[in-house]
Amino acid sequence: MPSCNKTYTITEYSGFTRGVEAFGYEALPQKTFDALEAFILANTDDGETGAVELLSLSARRSVGKVITARNYVGLITMTDGTVIEILPKISGGDISQKETKQIFLEMLKTLNDVNFKNFNVSNLRIDRLNLFEIFIKMFLDEVTVLTKQGLKSAYSAIEANERFCKGKLLTSQDIKHNLVTRERFYVSYDDFNINRPENRLIKTTLRFLLKVSNDMQNRLYATRLLTFFEGVEYSVSYDGDFSKCFPDRSMNHYERALSWCCVFLKGNSFTAFAGSHVALALLFPMEKVFESFVAAKLRKLIGREIKLRTQDNRYSLFDIPNRAFALRPDIVLEFGGHTVVLDTKWKILSDNYRNRGISQSDMYQMYAYSKKYEA
Repeated sequence: MPSCNKTYTITEYSGFTRGVEAFGYEALPQKTFDALEAFILANTDDGETGAVELLSLSARRSVGKVITARNYVGLITMTDGTVIEILPKISGGDISQKETKQIFLEMLKTLNDVNFKNFNVSNLRIDRLNLFEIFIKMFLDEVTVLTKQGLKSAYSAIEANERFCKGKLLTSQDIKHNLVTRERFYVSYDDFNINRPENRLIKTTLRFLLKVSNDMQNRLYATRLLTFFEGVEYSVSYDGDFSKCFPDRSMNHYERALSWCCVFLKGNSFTAFAGSHVALALLFPMEKVFESFVAAKLRKLIGREIKLRTQDNRYSLFDIPNRAFALRPDIVLEFGGHTVVLDTKWKILSDNYRNRGISQSDMYQMYAYSKKYEA
């Protein structure tokens, strides 16, 4: 069980200090700060422009080292059980941390990369649980649905030294093992049971979550669900078992639970992260989350006569001699011979900034879109 259950929560562009109290910053224990710093360095490609910009590391006079959140939101769970929560920075009024978390979860429901669509935010204990425990609860709810419908079985190849002769007798192995004692038979046969890859992955995920969860209700929930998987082995190769999960109409109801298995066992959210002090990192680029959220809301608002495309890649800046500099606007609306191009940006427009904070490169990009799409 994790030795620590402390949760530290900040919003985008806020930060942490190394045990020093400072205005606008959250003080982390020195050991936790050092582990988080190691995580940042492990995910930075020597400062090149292609590096994943999760968190930035800098120094402030009289404060020392500072870790500042960038444009990724989600959670980082350390190996000692400490949870780092990074929530979106939402403007307008006095929005509580609980409300911010609720808005963020509603936005995640629009993502296609991880299946959040079917959870009910209003039923979650948002005020008491951190994001990690909320995600665990979602997975446990999905597994409960499976157990109520009945776990699926499949034929699996068995090769063993049995007291009965069943299937095919493996002569060479039988001679090797039973030359002296002839009361056994070394055979191979197919057995119809629940020890299939999908169930192995789910059982392994339940075991993993029992080790890392700090919420007693989630731990009891996971323990109870494990009783349904007696006779199922633990997965010894995540990649191997995931590769055996073939699309099958009869297994559609497993899809959401398996997508969570991929998240927890392989750390798959939008990207994978390294770090020896990190048990799990589920981080999402806020620009992508916002883009998905806007597109989902538009789909509900517009009529069927309007066609909506996301990340459209039909055009490039140059077509001769070859296509080059592909254009990929966030959202394209087409209706009645008209085209509207939308570029989503997760930022606050303010008169305090030059051009209200709109960058010149963004405007050049929109100009290229308008010309190519005749928008």
